[in-house]
Amino acid sequence: MKIKVGLDIGGSTTKIVGMQDGKIIASEIVKAADPVTSAFGAVGKLINDHSLSVNDIEQINITGVGAGFTQAPIFGIKTVVVEEFMATGLGGLFLSGLEHAVVVSMGTGTAYFEATKEKVRHIIGSGVGGGTVVGLGLAVAGTSDAIKLSDMATEGDILKCDLTIGDITKNGVTGLPMNVTASNFGKAADDLTKEDKMAGVFNLVYQSIGTVAVMASRQCGIKDIVFTGQLTDLKECQKYLLPFEELYGVNMLIPDNAVFATAVGSCLAEGQEEK
Repeated sequence: MKIKVGLDIGGSTTKIVGMQDGKIIASEIVKAADPVTSAFGAVGKLINDHSLSVNDIEQINITGVGAGFTQAPIFGIKTVVVEEFMATGLGGLFLSGLEHAVVVSMGTGTAYFEATKEKVRHIIGSGVGGGTVVGLGLAVAGTSDAIKLSDMATEGDILKCDLTIGDITKNGVTGLPMNVTASNFGKAADDLTKEDKMAGVFNLVYQSIGTVAVMASRQCGIKDIVFTGQLTDLKECQKYLLPFEELYGVNMLIPDNAVFATAVGSCLAEGQEEK
């Protein structure tokens, strides 16, 4: 049986998955100087790495900000454009095994959706995301390498950076543990190390994303929140997001292959336009 390929084409990075019989059989991330090179390179790499031929691919579904730059069928294979919001929502549901959820896409910024298999509704978006991490990382630590920044944050002490409820009151606040953040960077001083600052940056970003996600879940009346996108790949994701479950009574899921959710969803969605 032939496979279906889904592409999530960014400005210079493309995520690609191959699916057969409703299962993911291949996934890759490819970087290139432009979206077209990235897209063609991703398909070529998938074919080469998995000993496929062009004839093995039934159809390519493309989505993402770079999809509009691809003007012709990729390698002559039927190529269809898929609406990105629908792809992200369907991908989040597929990977989590849920029928109805708030799906959060953590990319350069962050987008929030209410998703069912029939409809995906955009709730709200935020400029806080991966771009915030690497931008502040460059300013604070002199590098925009997310892995290096994550390693720095692991060595840092968040309690030297952030002010907690326990720092400002001895009586506590009803319903909130004493270790809950009262102010991001509220305890910052001149002697903070780069590692401490990066711990603060990651906590700031993930807590901001988590807070909006909880508000979105309450607005939709849904407790299940699925996180997708490249920020799910960093170890700080679970460290700073999962405490929201107990704090606010929600279910936060970071499924396997969450980085590829939009590419997966593009495989599952109906195309809007054929190249």
